[in-house]
Amino acid sequence: MPSFGYVPALTKLAKGDLDFDTAPIRVKAVMSNTTCGSQRTAANLAAFTTIDEYNGAGYTEATLAGVSVASDLANLRCEIDFSDFTFGAAVSAGSRQGVGLLIYYRVDGTAANDWPIAFVDSSSSPFQGTGAGLSVQINAEGLLQVS
Repeated sequence: MPSFGYVPALTKLAKGDLDFDTAPIRVKAVMSNTTCGSQRTAANLAAFTTIDEYNGAGYTEATLAGVSVASDLANLRCEIDFSDFTFGAAVSAGSRQGVGLLIYYRVDGTAANDWPIAFVDSSSSPFQGTGAGLSVQINAEGLLQVS
C-alpha cells in the first residue's frame, strides 16, 4: 500500500476548504484488515469498507497539533509537519499488527461527517503495542507532502 492523499480531500485543499492551520486533524492507527489503503476516493469515514482501527488496550486516537506548512523548493513540494504524537502511554498489543495511519478531519466524530485526508502506509514496518507508549516520531520532511 502506498501513502497518498484521498481525492476528495485533495479537492478540498485545491479549493481552499482545507486549512491545516485551523483544521481539527486526528489520526487513527489501523491494522492489517483495513481497506483505508485502497479506497482512495472515500469522501467520509463511513465510505470505507473496513477501517480496522487499532484495538490494543490503552490505545486512543491522536489529535495532531503544532502544524507547520512550508515550501521545499529543492524537492518541488510543500511539506506539512506536525508535532510528534502518541496513541497512549501504555498500549498493549492489538489483535492484528498495525499497518498504517489514517489522517482525517474531525467534523463531529460521526463517520458520515468526518472525512479522510491521507493514508500513511507503514506495512513494510508494521507496529504492535508492547505495554509501553505507542508514539509516532514524524520525519523532518513532514507527515504529509504535496507536489
